[in-house]
Amino acid sequence: MKIVIDMMGSDNGLAATVPAVLEFRANHPNVELFCVGKIDEMLDLEGHAHLIEAPEIVPQDAGVLEVLRLKNSSMLVAINTLLAEKADAIVSAGSTGGFLSATTLKIKLIPGVERAAIMAPFPTVIPGKKVAVLDIGASNENTADQLIQFAKMGQIYAEKVFGVNEPQVYLLSNGAEENKGTPEIVEANKRLREMEFPGFKGNIEAREALNGEVDVLVSGGFAGNVFLKSSEGIAKMMGSGLKKVFTKSLKTKIGYLFVRKGLKGMMADFDYKATGGAMLLGINSVAVKAHGNSDVKTFVGALEVAYKMAEQDVVAKIKEGFANEAHS
Repeated sequence: MKIVIDMMGSDNGLAATVPAVLEFRANHPNVELFCVGKIDEMLDLEGHAHLIEAPEIVPQDAGVLEVLRLKNSSMLVAINTLLAEKADAIVSAGSTGGFLSATTLKIKLIPGVERAAIMAPFPTVIPGKKVAVLDIGASNENTADQLIQFAKMGQIYAEKVFGVNEPQVYLLSNGAEENKGTPEIVEANKRLREMEFPGFKGNIEAREALNGEVDVLVSGGFAGNVFLKSSEGIAKMMGSGLKKVFTKSLKTKIGYLFVRKGLKGMMADFDYKATGGAMLLGINSVAVKAHGNSDVKTFVGALEVAYKMAEQDVVAKIKEGFANEAHS
């Protein structure tokens, strides 16, 4: 397996990515790594990875044309390295918009896929169980056709990565009724029912989406991104609130001793650092967008996600699914 890594894109830079690569290398000694960035600042990786010079960083607000013009940026050099080496995966903590645009244009969409989707696994009330949510921000507007394709890609991901035999698929909406939602949600609901899409259960409201019954939550990019940011904000608020409660007095501190194991388990389930980032589904390669503020733990998580997706051959499975659809 070959994995290409953009070492320069995160807010914490090489201080986070270099130790993360060394930790990942210790766990996966047989993976061939290509680390792209300033070589003189990556010397600790000599003997552990191929080091490729790329001194520039893609700005967070860069548009697609600017990304393509930055030929010496770590992101673009990493994408070109992926193509040249026929590598299995690429990981970057750089600009989300830049990464999405550049990978879509240079690596290309899987035949039959209209638009790539950014997918992230969310925790649920069932410990250890995740739900695949897509799209969470690749596009502001999506058609019913694209939502149906997101359902298919999410279903394949849930099967191959989560190991769910019959994923339960829902559309994120403002009501469980079939006629609720935006026009594209209503149309997608109607057509998914007509085509007897495997595991499709209909609409679900945001407050029920993490109840443990859902394996794949399908949304347009705008609503999905709002759902993502709201969930992160609520989790952060809960963590802060619990800390205040248990540090209020000596009695509450003593009480914490009795419940800390359960609380730590709950907070671990809601810790985004364990996931590391989001996956870009629908292009001809495994592409993982790590969090922009990745620390060592978060970036290791992103590398592990890329490894698992490549190991499970998720891209080939999505290609197969869309090829079968074209021939049906």
